[in-house]
This record gives sequence, structure tokens and C-alpha cells, in this order.
Amino acid sequence: MLKVRIITLGKFKEKAFLELEKEYLKRLSPFAKIKIVELPEEPYRSHDDAEKIKQKEAEKIVKQLPEDALVMLLEEKGTLRSSRDFANFVERVGGFGRELVFVLGSGLGLHSSLKEHANYSISLSPLTFTHNFARVLLEEQLYRACTLINHKDYHK
Repeated sequence: MLKVRIITLGKFKEKAFLELEKEYLKRLSPFAKIKIVELPEEPYRSHDDAEKIKQKEAEKIVKQLPEDALVMLLEEKGTLRSSRDFANFVERVGGFGRELVFVLGSGLGLHSSLKEHANYSISLSPLTFTHNFARVLLEEQLYRACTLINHKDYHK
């Protein structure tokens, strides 16, 4: 069984996102143990503060990274994979027996200092999504990957 941690900044405020997450976590439960770590976003007033805010958020994230985990940053410029390639990737890195940690930033993105703690950088799409939408999309893609790995009839 996969062990997955999703570290995210901010909480869902919309009921629709909460319901979608609940559904995908339920679907994932036979395949993976999922832990969601929601960290508070840092408030900011202008883009002049953006780097300082991202640095503060990065410090919070680093404190939540378990030792010996495989850390994957979700970033716009990360590696793009098809759903099948992502499933193969999850199967390969999940086979190492280490916890898989996916890190989602706030609306500002992730601070560059996190790269020194990461094993991989992943992009979900060349499109830009809100971090809440990206979180649900990640959960859906993890579920899709698990069904592909386990030869279930979800991905056609």
C-alpha cells in the first residue's frame, strides 16, 4: 500500500472542493494511506512581499517533511507526464517503500529554497490552476494512477 502525504498551504473554503476531496480520498483508501497536512498561508499585501512570504511558507513546509521521504514539488515548470506515465512513475517510486510527499504551494507558488529538499518537480498541466483545484486534481490523478497500477477499469 502506498503511503502518501500531501502538504498544502491553505484550507478549502468551498464546499465543492471538500466534497471532491472526500470522494477521492474514499476511492484511494484501498490503495494508499493518504495524510493531508494543511498549513496556514501567510498574509500579504503586495507582490513586493511575495519572496518573503514564500520563504516563510517554505520554512513551515520543511518542518513537515518526514525523513527519508520522496518529496515532489508541484510546480508550473515541473516534469509533465501523461496519466499512464504518472502511474508508472508512482508505481516505480512507490516501490521504494518510502513515503511519497507532494507539496503544493499557496497562490504565490513555492520558494526556490524547497528545491534542495525535493527529489522531483512535477507539473499537472501547462495550464495554471488555483492551488485548491490543483489539490483535487492531484488526488484524482493519484486515484487514476492506482487504478492503472492495479488494473482496475477507471482509465480508458
